[in-house]
Amino acid sequence: MPLTANTDKIYVLKVALDGCRRIWRRIAIRGDQTLGDLHQEIFDAFERYDEHLYTFYLAPKTVKLTRASAYRNGKRYSHPGALDNLWHGEAKNAEETTIASLCLSEKQVILYLFDFGDDWWHVITVEKVDADPATAAYYPSVIAERGEAPAQYPQLEE
Repeated sequence: MPLTANTDKIYVLKVALDGCRRIWRRIAIRGDQTLGDLHQEIFDAFERYDEHLYTFYLAPKTVKLTRASAYRNGKRYSHPGALDNLWHGEAKNAEETTIASLCLSEKQVILYLFDFGDDWWHVITVEKVDADPATAAYYPSVIAERGEAPAQYPQLEE
């Protein structure tokens, strides 16, 4: 899809595993793409194979984003199947929410929770807003990575 005046921004996001931030993926995504698109790129980038529900949490820029503040003050953007999840609170549809509509700024932090049972938490840091469109050949796209992705379901010792 060609970029237009409203979608010409390319966002570069660093997605790190919470609790193990040395494992990360840097993802470039267009402003007209959705949080659902970002979820799918994260899912693929961390070599997951079993789909689950997910939620993105954004806090007001004046609030330090932690898991606790995300639950209390954060705006939630969830998989369509989790929109009525009372445990995680009221949410907007991530599949319909564009990246540009979030009005992100550099250094802003987003929390992403994948799989409400196993709780795969990720810290997403906005590294660049309005990156060069030649940053990647297609979007969304992993443009850098560090560390091996852990197994989605680690083998437990007997």
